[in-house]
Amino acid sequence: MRYMLLIYLDEKTFSQSEREDCYKESAQLARDLEASGHYLAAAPLHPTVTATTLRVRDGKRLVTDGPFAETREQLGGYYLVDAKDLDDALRIAARIPAARFGTVEVRPVMEIEGLPRDHRLLEFQFKD
Repeated sequence: MRYMLLIYLDEKTFSQSEREDCYKESAQLARDLEASGHYLAAAPLHPTVTATTLRVRDGKRLVTDGPFAETREQLGGYYLVDAKDLDDALRIAARIPAARFGTVEVRPVMEIEGLPRDHRLLEFQFKD
């Protein structure tokens, strides 16, 4: 089953060198997950100052600068993993470096009919 591991943290708590160290550690975790067959995708997000929020109301686009909500922790990145169950996904989430000072939300990915499939994910799922 696929799980999305959403990483939330206070992006102001990092120095540039701490951020770079976290990226290196996160990249190593991604390589480890790939070697164990759990890795599907991962990426950090640019800071919230680069965010743009879109809403469509009554057929009109409403665009605002910034994230959806002002919060103490911001969405900073994600891992998409293949895990056998929630416990497996939680074990993986606990290895994410940002879990030591932020929050990792673990959510199963819903499979719905009619969505195009990512060919890279299909290749991963059927390589044996």
